[in-house]
Amino acid sequence: MELRQLQYALQIAAERNFSRAADKLHVAQPSLSQQLSKLEKELGVMLFQRNTSSVELTHAGEKFVEQAQAIIDAVELLRQEMSDISQLRTGRVVVGSMPITGAHLLPHVLPVFKREYSELEISLLEDSSMNLEKLTASGQTDLSLLSLPLEIPTLAYEVLGEERIDLAVPPEHPLASRSAQGIRTALEELKNEPFIVLKEGQGFRKMTVELCREAGFEPRIVFESNNMETVQSLVATGMGVTLVPHFIARAPRSEFVPVYLPLAEPVPSRTLVIAYRRGRYLSKAAEVFIQTFKTTVASLTDV
Repeated sequence: MELRQLQYALQIAAERNFSRAADKLHVAQPSLSQQLSKLEKELGVMLFQRNTSSVELTHAGEKFVEQAQAIIDAVELLRQEMSDISQLRTGRVVVGSMPITGAHLLPHVLPVFKREYSELEISLLEDSSMNLEKLTASGQTDLSLLSLPLEIPTLAYEVLGEERIDLAVPPEHPLASRSAQGIRTALEELKNEPFIVLKEGQGFRKMTVELCREAGFEPRIVFESNNMETVQSLVATGMGVTLVPHFIARAPRSEFVPVYLPLAEPVPSRTLVIAYRRGRYLSKAAEVFIQTFKTTVASLTDV
């Protein structure tokens, strides 16, 4: 049994498709199939049930994948520990980030990190919060910038800070005048408003819907986007209202700027965290990145 065969089996299990697994592994599909057949023959069991439309794990396959992941983790642990012993003359951290939040936080964090640890490489992977949790749990990212709550229980995290949630309305909206008056808006007042929100799979969309439900109404969603900048621009043009993380709301924008209003007590907020797989060895490179992130974010006002 070879280490690469374990990696091949894990990738097939993750993709449920030989072609996609071969692409991710950068090997030819016939070679991948041949190695899996060789592995199954050696083990004396079938790991995957193949048919024309899908690939599914057998009972033996589920047990194998669980143990294979533990072996791969142990190998990675050994590699990371040896790297640390060599005093991290080189190192690499794969960081997952939500595109919207990362666009406003990482420009503060990454320059500081590169100045202090110029020998270390950062690889950035941007995706939705739902996919990032899966990537982090499977070890494809070392760390990921996410917000609570996390859906996958095998993830651990360190808290970066609390970020309040603001309301964004069009400049002509009746509530917009409250910005100058310092009047806070209760979520209940928005029950008849059209909402523009992020698409399914993004954590802040889920938070927006849940906050509205807690306020006693189901948001009337009239438009969805993958990009918070688009959401804010559409609000600014009068198409609806939305909720926005405060750190994003305060970022300078050149055109299509909505009016941002504070929400009434208790002010909703989200908890930003750096997440990683529970039990996974964190290299010194990952540890110093977490510390740099926490220190930098703490130095920013109103996070």
